Amino acid sequence: MEKIKFSFEDLKVYDKALDWVDLAYSVSNSFPKQELYALTSQLNRAAVSIPLNIAEGSGDSNPQFNRFLQIAINSVKECVVCATIARRRGYITALKELELRKKLEELSKMISGLQKYLKNKTKD
Repeated sequence: MEKIKFSFEDLKVYDKALDWVDLAYSVSNSFPKQELYALTSQLNRAAVSIPLNIAEGSGDSNPQFNRFLQIAINSVKECVVCATIARRRGYITALKELELRKKLEELSKMISGLQKYLKNKTKD
């Protein structure tokens, strides 16, 4: 069966964001059950927010897309805090936190790069 493809699905940053969602869900599955409606939910919602905002903003005007990308970056920051809390609570190791932070840093740089591209494109 042929897959119908949307333009945002061609963005590398969108693929990276989906990879992050998979990782966030995988990590949060190991959190204690009492965190189900707290940290687990918060991390997963913040993670999902990243590709959702990339998708929602794409195809709109460049300034509008930039606004959605900024929301995605804010969600990346939220994920950083969730990872820190998880480490401080003993749910993940310092090494795992470092791995998560590296992935989030890469994602943040990709989103920022797309923002810069859109701003330069708007100036033309």
